[in-house]
Amino acid sequence: MMATERKPLLLDFEKPLAELATRIDQIRELADENGVDVSGQIRQLETRATELREEIFSSLTPSQRLQVARHPRRPSTLDYIQSISDEWMELHGDRCGGDDPALVGGVGRIGGQPVVMLGHQKGRDTKDNVARNFGMATPGGYRKALRLMEHANKFNMPILTFIDTPGAWAGIEAEHQGQGEAIAYNLRQMFCFDVPIICTVIGEGGSGGALGIGVGDRLLMFEHSVYTVATPEACAAILWKDAAKSPQAAIALKITSHDLKNLGIIDQILPEPLGGAHSDPLTAATNLKQALLENLDELNRFTASQLRQIRYEKFRRMGVVTELAH
Repeated sequence: MMATERKPLLLDFEKPLAELATRIDQIRELADENGVDVSGQIRQLETRATELREEIFSSLTPSQRLQVARHPRRPSTLDYIQSISDEWMELHGDRCGGDDPALVGGVGRIGGQPVVMLGHQKGRDTKDNVARNFGMATPGGYRKALRLMEHANKFNMPILTFIDTPGAWAGIEAEHQGQGEAIAYNLRQMFCFDVPIICTVIGEGGSGGALGIGVGDRLLMFEHSVYTVATPEACAAILWKDAAKSPQAAIALKITSHDLKNLGIIDQILPEPLGGAHSDPLTAATNLKQALLENLDELNRFTASQLRQIRYEKFRRMGVVTELAH
């Protein structure tokens, strides 16, 4: 994790917090210049700042949560892997002539247990985002992921996937290379693996691009992450021919962790530090590691056939509804 001080990137709804922080700094400066003790007033303002932050982040709208999930400094797959793993070696290539930087993976250890870890990787800045195609994987990326998962299955290593993409790359070249087939093949094969699979939505989980590495025995999701069949902007453009109605679409799509937990889509919500994972990446990584180890401990008790059955039943339950007669 980067430990250097950087100017914070504020979201629109965080501006009141920034104004309060500026006021506290100004009071400190004036007190230092005039030799006045204002520690009591500063403590009150700091308490108010904490309360205000709690108020804001406990009542975020779905579209605001989407902003947090897309925050440019939100921890990425590689950030988490480097923080939670005892050892880590990245592996490259899809064995078909390519290596997609938008989807990374490799072998490592977590809690002393060998695992295969893989996930979408967004860039840290504009140049890196362009190089990694903003975390939108090509067919080669999903074939690389499948190669790594088959390696894990062969050597009896659990699979940990980290989802953070607006969607699979939808360019003409990707379609020529079989984007739909690559994702569909991953879906089928992930149901067949004999080892535990834990998937975690760490940021933005979008469409088939997320599902391509999203079939597992457990689906975890960070508190301020989102998981959706299509971006709210795309949904609004399709339904209302107006992308400006994306906040309305975000509500209708049920994209938040709490909505999806209530619907039975995800299994566990991972708490984030106050202010989002980007405000304290190390604490977010600690929460993730603890949840992964706990779930691995449970899943390791099942046989291969039991894991496949649990996985099958988990996805069969999705979308089941009860209609009440009027």
